[in-house]
Amino acid sequence: MTSTQKKKIFKWGTIFFFIFLLLLTIPVIFNFLTNYIWMESLGFESVYTTTLITKISLIVAGFLLFFIFTYFTLAGMQKIIIDTIGKAKFIQQIGPKKMVTWTNIIISILIGLLGSFIVQKIGWEPVLKVFNQVSFNQADPHFGHDLSFYFFTLPVLNFVLNVLMILSLILAGVAAFSYFMFQAFHHRIAKIQLAFYMIIFGLSLAATHYLGMYDALFTNQVNAFQKSAVYGVSYTDDVINIPSAYVLAAVTVLATGWAVITLFRKNYMRLIIPFGLYLLVLFGSQAVSVVVQQFIVSPNEFQQETPYLEKNLAMTRQAYELEDMEVKDHPGNASLDEEMVERNEMTINNIRINDSRPLKDVYNQIQTFRTYYEFKDIDIDRYMIDGEYEQVFIGARELSMKDLPEQAQTWVNQNLRYTHGYGVAMSHVNEVTAQGQPEYLVKNLPTSGEIDVERPQIYFGEQSYPTVIVNSAVDEFDYPDGESNVSNRYEADTGIPFTGLNRLLFSLNEMSFRMLVSDQVTDESQILVTRNILDRVKRIAPFFEYEEDPYIYVRDDGSLAWIIDAYLTDSQYPYAEKYNDKNNYIKNSVKIEIDAYTGEVNFYVVDEEDPLVQTYANMFPDLFTEDIPENLQAHFRYPERLFSIQAEMYGTYHMENLEVFYNREDFWQFPTEKYYDSDTEMDPYYVTMKLPDAEQEEFILMMPYTPRQRQNMIAWIGVRNDGEHYGEKIVYRFPKQRNVYGPQQIENRINQDSTISQELNLWSQGGSKVIRGNLLAIPIEDTMMYVEPIYIESSNETSLPEVKQVIIAYEDYIVMEATFDKALNRILTYIESNAAPDEIEEGEAGVPLDEANELLNEFSDLFEQYQNALSNGDWQEAADIMTQIEEKLAEVE
Repeated sequence: MTSTQKKKIFKWGTIFFFIFLLLLTIPVIFNFLTNYIWMESLGFESVYTTTLITKISLIVAGFLLFFIFTYFTLAGMQKIIIDTIGKAKFIQQIGPKKMVTWTNIIISILIGLLGSFIVQKIGWEPVLKVFNQVSFNQADPHFGHDLSFYFFTLPVLNFVLNVLMILSLILAGVAAFSYFMFQAFHHRIAKIQLAFYMIIFGLSLAATHYLGMYDALFTNQVNAFQKSAVYGVSYTDDVINIPSAYVLAAVTVLATGWAVITLFRKNYMRLIIPFGLYLLVLFGSQAVSVVVQQFIVSPNEFQQETPYLEKNLAMTRQAYELEDMEVKDHPGNASLDEEMVERNEMTINNIRINDSRPLKDVYNQIQTFRTYYEFKDIDIDRYMIDGEYEQVFIGARELSMKDLPEQAQTWVNQNLRYTHGYGVAMSHVNEVTAQGQPEYLVKNLPTSGEIDVERPQIYFGEQSYPTVIVNSAVDEFDYPDGESNVSNRYEADTGIPFTGLNRLLFSLNEMSFRMLVSDQVTDESQILVTRNILDRVKRIAPFFEYEEDPYIYVRDDGSLAWIIDAYLTDSQYPYAEKYNDKNNYIKNSVKIEIDAYTGEVNFYVVDEEDPLVQTYANMFPDLFTEDIPENLQAHFRYPERLFSIQAEMYGTYHMENLEVFYNREDFWQFPTEKYYDSDTEMDPYYVTMKLPDAEQEEFILMMPYTPRQRQNMIAWIGVRNDGEHYGEKIVYRFPKQRNVYGPQQIENRINQDSTISQELNLWSQGGSKVIRGNLLAIPIEDTMMYVEPIYIESSNETSLPEVKQVIIAYEDYIVMEATFDKALNRILTYIESNAAPDEIEEGEAGVPLDEANELLNEFSDLFEQYQNALSNGDWQEAADIMTQIEEKLAEVE
């Protein structure tokens, strides 16, 4: 190839290279503009610019670092190779000096881009944290550093060292290969250049080994093959692994010096010696660690690990906020009577006989009215209803675009007309109709009921909402009204004005030419973007973790808003056991409110003592809204995910005696319950109850405990949700000397009760299936009661699960009746008569057993006919059959 051809190839290659860079920048600029406009419309542009500037700074820093080092390395290599082989031979073999210089620049740019990619991988977040960190004012118990060092400083130091090792390794490798190819190792500058990179790599590796001793604080892995009983620094870590880190760091420095000296003495084969010495110490330390763990620690592990177990126990309790747990003894007495029921009337009235899992299907069939509405979830909350504090189920009636009829799936309908869902449905937790359906507090279209919903339109929710344009020339569909539809106009100004540059940018962003040219878009139009509320908050603040189950509530002014719990997590809490094999620190320090109509988002700090949230507040001064409205705070719920993690950890870390803790002798676990036909681990559940020492009922999230591999209830844990007591955790322990029935024991006893099991089997025949609802353990003063609803559902696709029976278990009594009140009265009757459970005759529900079986068969047949009539849309026949069922029930009563 001639010199002219090389120049021509180089020229066109350079042109295409810069065109490629230009094409890369266009989408970056476009992405910046659309994101900035969207964030500005919500008032969070400073959050976006702060993160963007930090990202750009990292990209520029990485580019300059790698570009400068690469360019000067290549320039030095060029001079060394020319000195070695001569200028004429250099031009002949490689090319003209000017062309090589430009080639060096292009290679340096490419390596610089690689550096940008590597450096920005650390993320902007750790860098901002380092410069805005807040002290924990607590030192780790081994090294004595403030915890902020491990949360903020250590990760950045490790990353910087890794970047330096990567850079020096790449450049040293390129230089060594080039000098080998051109036999230029003898050149003095070449040796200086290689020595420089060897020193950077060696010192970075030594510093990495030195900092590696802190890794022992966050794991129970003592070497590649063994684990310790301690999470955090253990005996083997303290005696072998941490000193080994010092030794490895020192050996690495010595090996680096040896290698540099060897390089200048031209005996390159001797470079194997420092490398071999390093490997010997590295693998030798692991071998010694294995020996110490196996032959010194394992034979007498508890004695050796006692001081470290103590730190593990204390720090884990601190990390998960378990040390301030209020622990009390619960006698588990058999003291239930009518007076106790009267004293705890509100607790009794708020016992759930509905289950949110089958209730979702009921809402979706009874309260949607059109195929394009959907209740994505049914949540539990509490409201003041007619002056009474009441627990309720609530669900949002959202628009499901995928369920629009095919002929309605037009561009106008999807982008201009069908823009929002409508209203909520709300029902009592403890009341059902004669047909077993929920008793609604709020229902129908337009929304009506016990609570006024003044602004029912839901533009932002849990559905995968597409981008829409409001205030166009097309009126928006609001809700169906008989044979016609009611229309609506968007009254807020929180969307992005869809004019000028905005229209061009967001039409391109949506890849919609129709949006750009449609004459139905006016100067008043606004575009609503990112309407899924989880996507919305993640786009604003991607640095938090979010609860995947938002819940809607009705404000005092009748508007609707969503609440989402945000978590601040980390994996760097010394001595704390990890809850998901990844993190060992989690706080629900932030709650977010999203207006369902306007899409406005507010981030509220609910734990001002958390150093992590204080750090984020320093990073983003405009992110958080200070004053929390009382109406919003009244609907705060302690999140189930956080409570489950804390409760699971407390199952182990409630043990304060170190030997008991080491042996896990008093390990508590979550119980199981039956749902449908299978046993499943119980989830935490919300109850409204009066604590034994409290003056009034409150909203409690609770979970029973059972001992390991046993089914009796050993304790229950709860967390308070109301007012100034929000977040206070309590544990009630049952006597270990006698049995207190656990949930699975109750389930087993239900299965073993010949009358109940026979009735359930009869219900499940004839094309119906029995759904065993959520089994609730209800503490009432100094005793416990269990309640489980029984749903019956026909096997056809359009069937509705209906509450047909309620089981109450108390002490040795188990009864099943058509209503909760009847079941409770029957329990009280047995208690007052002092009847022994084994003396109660089967079929004592009011008729002899044979007659009861006959009646159950009749009810089963009638119920199947009723379900078939509903499926066929024959409402009159269904009503007639239900009348027959009610008449027969009245006869039995």
